[in-house]
Amino acid sequence: MIIVGIDEAGRGCWAGPLVAAAVVLNEPIVGIGDSKILTRKKRELLDQLIRSHALSYGIGWVSAAEVDKLGLTAATSRAMTSALEAISCDYDEIVIDGNYNYLPTNSSAVAVIKADATVPAVSAASILAKVARDSYMLQLSQELPQYQFEAHVGYGTALHLELLLKYGVSEHHRKSYKPIQKILSAQHDKLSDR
Repeated sequence: MIIVGIDEAGRGCWAGPLVAAAVVLNEPIVGIGDSKILTRKKRELLDQLIRSHALSYGIGWVSAAEVDKLGLTAATSRAMTSALEAISCDYDEIVIDGNYNYLPTNSSAVAVIKADATVPAVSAASILAKVARDSYMLQLSQELPQYQFEAHVGYGTALHLELLLKYGVSEHHRKSYKPIQKILSAQHDKLSDR
């Protein structure tokens, strides 16, 4: 049975794109696993191996502005659909990591909890999505060094919050997210008080 594994990175982030990857493996790749428990160096090595050995793979991107416009569920579906469209080989089943099927109109798609740790193609997708997104956030940190995106990659950490309060919200932040809305509202109130 040929499986397309799909996973995403950045769903919960306050800033940056939402990225999904779809992978069909040709053969087992040693060391593959849930991207969250691998070191950055290990993920980057595996990313190269997956790209060179996979039967097919695709990466789908949805910007912060699109996440705001579409909402998180539709944005995740769009990223996954885009990643899947790049798959150039035949397959029997699509396995999506998690408890929600983001491709409900595709009869081949199923959601499997912890698939990123148990289904090799999904583990591979989780690695590709995470490495692609982290690389993007690293580039973004060079454009906007004050936000230190290289340190928190857009997640809602104490450091990220501190920098947001100091420098305000950038165009790369998700303005539909409650913590960002709160900061925008506080900034607006400050301006109104002047």
